[in-house]
Amino acid sequence: MSDDSAASPTRAAYARQPSDEAEAVALQTELAGCVVVADDERPVATVAGLDIAYDKHGDAAVATAVVLRRGDLAVLDRAVVHGTSDFPYVPGLLAFRELPLLLKAIEELQVTPDLYVCDGYGLTHPRRLGLACHLGVVLDAPAIGVAKSPPHLPVDAPGPLRGAWSPITAGEETVGCALRTQDGVKPVYVSVGHRSTLETARGLVLELAPRYRLPEPIRAADQLGRKRLAACA
Repeated sequence: MSDDSAASPTRAAYARQPSDEAEAVALQTELAGCVVVADDERPVATVAGLDIAYDKHGDAAVATAVVLRRGDLAVLDRAVVHGTSDFPYVPGLLAFRELPLLLKAIEELQVTPDLYVCDGYGLTHPRRLGLACHLGVVLDAPAIGVAKSPPHLPVDAPGPLRGAWSPITAGEETVGCALRTQDGVKPVYVSVGHRSTLETARGLVLELAPRYRLPEPIRAADQLGRKRLAACA
């Protein structure tokens, strides 16, 4: 894991699809060393929420990207891509299943966001390369992960009020946090993806979730994907 920028392979090399699980694990281990845990110098004015919805009765999937303005959370752009996931579902290797469709959705956007918020993990991952890290490294852009389900690591529940948080640790390393975004609701699980610190990620998630448990960019992407998937049923 790096704390500054360095010469790196091409985006195509980062985004390549492995042929099997062993190659996927090796690629994750390689890319984990490219993650930058440091705040980007550029201000964050626009934020993209990313999500994938799967057809429960088949292989179809819908990837969505919705760009919101940070100040008032107005929707500035959205993109939807239909497709299928070629990589099988394997715990710990979810990024290889979801990344190709998400990248296609991002390519359809007319507004380039300053930050990507993924529905999933970042550093809170067995090999420190969850979806948010993988996507951030591929795009070389700031990214954070916000997961709805508890991680594979033990974590104490944060206090009951909005803004309370508790660290997620792996050994002596803090890799994420459980964050209470609304009083009395279940926490979300925040981790760095790329070009951010956990403190900044935590503050942004709280800011982007003024009314509901999930931050608005992810809520918007999730709702859009579910609607499009239902329309195709």
